[in-house]
Amino acid sequence: MNAGPRPGLGCVGAPRLLAGLDRAARLDREAHLAVHGPLPRCHPDELVTLADDIELRGRGGAGFPFARKMRAVIRSARGRSDGLTAVVVNGSEGEPSCLKDTALLLHAPHLVLDGALLAAAALGAEEVAVAVTRADVEQSVREAVAERGPAGRRVRVARLPERFVTGEGTALVDGLNGGATLPSGQKVRTSERGLGGMPTLLSNTETFAQLAVAARLGASEYRTAGLPAEPGTVLLTVAGSTVVETPSGTSLPYVLQLCGTEPGQGVLVGGYHGKWLDPVSARAAQVSRQSLDALGARLGAGAVLPLPEDTCPAGEVARVARWMAGESAGQCGPCVRGLPALADVLDDAVRGGGRAALDAVEARMRSVLGRGACSHPDGTSRFVASALASFPDEFRDHALGSGCGRRVLGALPLPRDESPERLVVDWTLCRGHGLCVDVLPDVVRLDADGYPAEASMVVPGHLRPKALRAVRRCPALALRIQG
Repeated sequence: MNAGPRPGLGCVGAPRLLAGLDRAARLDREAHLAVHGPLPRCHPDELVTLADDIELRGRGGAGFPFARKMRAVIRSARGRSDGLTAVVVNGSEGEPSCLKDTALLLHAPHLVLDGALLAAAALGAEEVAVAVTRADVEQSVREAVAERGPAGRRVRVARLPERFVTGEGTALVDGLNGGATLPSGQKVRTSERGLGGMPTLLSNTETFAQLAVAARLGASEYRTAGLPAEPGTVLLTVAGSTVVETPSGTSLPYVLQLCGTEPGQGVLVGGYHGKWLDPVSARAAQVSRQSLDALGARLGAGAVLPLPEDTCPAGEVARVARWMAGESAGQCGPCVRGLPALADVLDDAVRGGGRAALDAVEARMRSVLGRGACSHPDGTSRFVASALASFPDEFRDHALGSGCGRRVLGALPLPRDESPERLVVDWTLCRGHGLCVDVLPDVVRLDADGYPAEASMVVPGHLRPKALRAVRRCPALALRIQG
C-alpha cells in the first residue's frame, strides 16, 4: 500500500494536540518547542497520579485507563530481577476510516515522542519502539527521532505490514519482536510480557500525545476543556478524510457540520467494528463515552462515518464486509472461512437472494461470534448486525429484488490502491468442468448447470495461492486473475 491520503485537519475550540499546525504543516523539533515548550520530568507516582486525575484512557479503541496500565507495568517490573521495562507506541492504523494517529505522526510527531519518552523515563525503560505501517509516517517519525539528537537514540521505529489486525496488541508486539505480526489467540498481557519479553507499556499514538500535553499543562489546566468526567480533547476522523480535534461533550452534529457533512441516512461510530446510529440518535449524540454508551455505541478509535443520502446502504455494508473478510489473519476458522462466507451470503442478499439469503446472513453472523483468535470476527459480525438493524427496509428490499435504485458511491472508505484481485471467467472458453470449485470452494460457486455462478469473483489475499492453482488446473484455460 502506498502512502495513502493525507488528512485534512481542523479544530473545534482551542487546539491542543494540533496546536501550531495553523502556522506550519509539520512541527519540527524547533517549532514544536516554540509551541509547546520544554517537557517536564515526572516521577512514576506523579505520572500515574496525573493520568488518574485527567481520566486518561487509551485512544486506540478499547479505552483502557492509562494509569492502570502503568501500575501493571510497574508491578511486573518489580517482580523481575533485572527490573527492565519497555514502551511501545501503536501507530498502526489498519482501518481506512481512521487517520487521526497518522495525522499526529505526520504533522506533530514530537508530541507523540514526548509522551512516550516521558513514560519511559518514569518507568526507567531503556527502549521505546514506535510501530507504524505507512512509508510517509515512518519517514516523518525517523526525521523527528534524528532531530532530537542523542535523546532520540532510545527510540526504535519499525514499519510493520499494513493490515487491519496489525494493531492488535499481541500481533503488534510479535511483529516488533521479529515475528509474524499475527494475533496470538491467547490472553497475553503486554504489561507482563511484551517487547523482548519485558513488561511493556503499550498504548496508541494519541494517548501518548495527550500525556505530553497534560504533563505541560497540569491536571487543573488540562481539565478546563471537555466534560468533568471526560476532560480534555478528542481526535476524530470524519468521513475518512478530515481529522478534527474537539473537546469532549461537543455536539456530534456540530462536528459533522464543521466538516461539511451531516448525519444523512445514519452515522457509523467507532469504525468497521463499530455501531450505526440512526439519524435521530446521531443528532442527539455528543462526543463522549457517556453519551455514546447510552446509545449502545463506543467511540473506539475515533472514526465517525456519516452515510450520505445518495448512496446505497446495503451495497456499502456488503463492500466493507468483503474487505474485512479479506483482512483475515488466516489462522482460525471463523476468519478464514466464516468471514468470507458471511460476505458471500450478504452479497447474495443484496443481489436479490430472497428471505433465505437474509436468514443465512443471520446464521453466518452467529457462527463466528466468540470463536476467533482475536476480536476481528466478532467485530465484523457486530458491524453487519448493526447495519441490518439500522437499515432493515433497505436489506429487505434488496433481498426481495426491488432494491433502492441508488449506486454504491464508496462513502465508507476502503484502500484506494488495493482493489481486490478477482478470479475472472472467460465465457467463450469455459466448458463447465467444475475443477475450479474443487480447488477454490470458498470463492467459486456453481450454478444449476455446473458453470461458475459469477463471471468475476473477489479473491481474498490469503486464498491467492489457491486461485493461482485453479487458473493452472482449468482444462479450458478459461480463468485468469485480474486486479
